[in-house]
Amino acid sequence: MNNKHKKTLDIVFTDPVNGNIEWRRIESLFLALGAVRTEKAGSAVSFVLNDFRADFHRPHPDKAALRYRVKDARKFLKLAGIKP
Repeated sequence: MNNKHKKTLDIVFTDPVNGNIEWRRIESLFLALGAVRTEKAGSAVSFVLNDFRADFHRPHPDKAALRYRVKDARKFLKLAGIKP
């Protein structure tokens, strides 16, 4: 995990939730932590990390993850045992 991933991890766990982070940064963080990505139909994507699975829809046409996706990403990371 590089410094950019560490910054993204800190942003995901920051309160209040930041809804302006680009989704691609969160996906990159998941992959850097060892998650396995599975592409689904349309904008759907699934990640498995430490035997926990989470399903997301990539934002479009905007790139921002929005607050609810960041909250879901935080929940997924917590379940997988990842903390900043």
